[in-house]
Amino acid sequence: MSKEWNNRAHIPQHVLTMLNNFPHHLHPMSQFAAAANALQSESKFAKAYSNGVHKSKYWEYVYEDTMDLVAKLPTVAAIIYRNLYRDGTSVCPIDPAKDWSANFTAMLGYDNPQFTELMRLYLTIHTDHEGGNVSAHTCHLVGSALSDPYLSFAAAMNGLAGPLHGLANQVKNIFIIENIKICIF
Repeated sequence: MSKEWNNRAHIPQHVLTMLNNFPHHLHPMSQFAAAANALQSESKFAKAYSNGVHKSKYWEYVYEDTMDLVAKLPTVAAIIYRNLYRDGTSVCPIDPAKDWSANFTAMLGYDNPQFTELMRLYLTIHTDHEGGNVSAHTCHLVGSALSDPYLSFAAAMNGLAGPLHGLANQVKNIFIIENIKICIF
């Protein structure tokens, strides 16, 4: 799966330009949601739907959009991170020999194998959402209106940004990651 995501990870220039032009005081979640919305320009589902694709084929285009989005998110997150916390330094290119998590930690600017493994576990735990929380429910709800995965994901990120959901964990997660880095480095 990582090889396929590596092949789909290209970020369109208009999204790169937007990310690099955001003010530094704009919250990372706002930037992330805006980038997901901007990536919607690449939606295969939206194009197919506009061309009158039969509803029995919807899932194929939604699947393609979802795979493309998951592939692009680490690069988007790394660009935001580097713009805000690493003086706008460049994100390294995707290494086809690395998996999704290893590429993500490299793009963040870390090359310690222990940190990569801890991030792999951290990402696995944090991506396990089923449907009972605000962001997962929002994603399902927006998707039920036949919004493509880009728009559904952006809506979910806006729900996650609330102080009673993901934002409540922001300080805790930053503390955990900083302590992991201190222990490893």
